[in-house]
Amino acid sequence: MSETNLNDSWTSRWNERYSNEGFAYGEEPNNYLKEELTKLPVGKILFPAEGEGRNAVFAAKLGWNVSAFDISSEGKGKALKLAEKNNVSIDYQVGELQTLNFESEQFDAIALIYAHFPANIKSLYHKTFDKYLKKGGTIIFEAFSKKHLDYIAANEKVGGPKDIESLFSTDEIKSDFANYEIIELLETEIELKEGIFHNGKGSVIRFVGRKK
Repeated sequence: MSETNLNDSWTSRWNERYSNEGFAYGEEPNNYLKEELTKLPVGKILFPAEGEGRNAVFAAKLGWNVSAFDISSEGKGKALKLAEKNNVSIDYQVGELQTLNFESEQFDAIALIYAHFPANIKSLYHKTFDKYLKKGGTIIFEAFSKKHLDYIAANEKVGGPKDIESLFSTDEIKSDFANYEIIELLETEIELKEGIFHNGKGSVIRFVGRKK
């Protein structure tokens, strides 16, 4: 399969998931994001792979200047409706990262919440996000760990990628965000209850880092 066809199938997959009336992962923010974002002074924040907007809308309600992107136009449509419902505005772009117009040191924080990019680009994307973050800025990260495959085998309703290369380890995070003060970095089991696709016990990597 060519890279173009792979990108098209990836986009189609997410457009199909987000085209349903309900919210695939619910309307409430991710618990870890909610906990960590409230510790920071408001500023400019980026939400990559933001889907239907639950986390971006939460940040906007706290007073953050919010930018977001995803490859799914269906996700953007749902996100903007959710923002309108909550009387906030978000800047939401559709496309792959290299086609978007973010600037160097534009953001005070970047939230990577289940931003499982394809394995061949995930580290490159992390290093690109680093360029967009101001010195002293914060990364908030939660995504499935490599151990999560065992949890999927026990309960597919917990969701997550089924190829180990798209999952994360603490060593990968240390490598991708080498120039960061580690506020927290751990692999842990959590109970997920997020919409239709994240339900049950899962293994995740949680990371909060401050750019040196």
